[in-house]
Amino acid sequence: MPLPTIGFAGMTHLGLNSAVAGAERGFEMVCFDLDKNTIEELLSGHPPVEEPDLKELMVKHKDRIRFTSNIEELANCDVVYVAPDIPTDDMGQSDLTVVNELLQAVDDALPISSVLVVLSQVPPGFSRGLNLREGRSYYYQVETLIFGRAIERALYPERYIIGCADPSKPLEASYEAFLSAHECPLLPMRYESAELAKISINCCLVASVSVANTLAELCENIGADWSEIVPALKLDRRIGQYSYLSPGLGISGGNLERDLTTVCEFSDKFGTDSGIVKAWIANSRYRKDWVLRLLHQEVFSFLENPKFAVLGLSYKENTHSTKNSPSLALLKYLKDFEVAVHDPVVSANVLPNLDLRQVEEPVETCDGADVLIIMTPWPIYRNLKPSDLLKSMRTKMIIDPYRVLGGGACRVAGARYFTLGVNDL
Repeated sequence: MPLPTIGFAGMTHLGLNSAVAGAERGFEMVCFDLDKNTIEELLSGHPPVEEPDLKELMVKHKDRIRFTSNIEELANCDVVYVAPDIPTDDMGQSDLTVVNELLQAVDDALPISSVLVVLSQVPPGFSRGLNLREGRSYYYQVETLIFGRAIERALYPERYIIGCADPSKPLEASYEAFLSAHECPLLPMRYESAELAKISINCCLVASVSVANTLAELCENIGADWSEIVPALKLDRRIGQYSYLSPGLGISGGNLERDLTTVCEFSDKFGTDSGIVKAWIANSRYRKDWVLRLLHQEVFSFLENPKFAVLGLSYKENTHSTKNSPSLALLKYLKDFEVAVHDPVVSANVLPNLDLRQVEEPVETCDGADVLIIMTPWPIYRNLKPSDLLKSMRTKMIIDPYRVLGGGACRVAGARYFTLGVNDL
């Protein structure tokens, strides 16, 4: 059987990176978007999102990837994924408008022999309720997107979770050929199970984050060090070496909040208990203000008109996304102070109502500052020397939640140093 041609509709984060990874796996890809400007940008080599290896693979496979705003070109595909990013509001609610519009357009344009797959995250009940053309083969596939690792995750998934109308029936041959090329287990199940599987995975992630945040705060008050405890948990087979156990500044991005909101809504609808999920949400919101509480405790009471240097605007490293970014939340609180900021990809214009001074080099943010705060653990910040950062600072205080610089090196250089999960001043 010749390799199937694969189509992707929706050239935002999920669809674009998945399509480019498919080309790297050897498949011919047709990449469609309703927005002509997006396609023109992609044709000129400028993707709308930031991901490691994305631009390089687009160039490497330019003969294997066709970008188009003509939906009729999808008609030659054996399998077409509908994969736009699903936006969420500040309360974690999903807006399904784009995926519904794309689904309707693609279903109308495709021959009935083509397989249709939704890769965007949708709530339980979505797939069973679709009204597609009679005879259309349709699947819901759980996405594995992680911002900052999108290409890696699309190339090397640990498994595929596939929602089916009837999981006892074999997958369509063209669809199975594409999935099998990724050399990972295939887990067919009913639509509703797959839709809830994605939410279940994210709930487990949130539980790990909440455990880390809760106990790391205890460490900050009783003399323990969370980094010393983590290896003990990683070696416990019931928890495992890959568990997410790093304390952080609350849940960021958009996907985890969306799933917690969905669980609470379904719980309210069916009268089940969601108390622990609401506790996770409260824990996340409390932890997001860790830096602000520290500033009230250590800075605002002792310094008049302190100046701040902030490294990092995105919600985590290797992404342009600022959705629910702890950095942006903090900067809104610092609106009455002088603040210099740096981020490798995000512009300070993301907060147009604040008077922020953006600088080109991380060290320059520290000129005249009293407090340096590293809000995003970008890899380039790990190469900074504390002595260089402190050289032009007035009050030598570093707040480094994610231990980017390391407490030992900062204290040797003469800084007061604060991080999550330990209090060893």
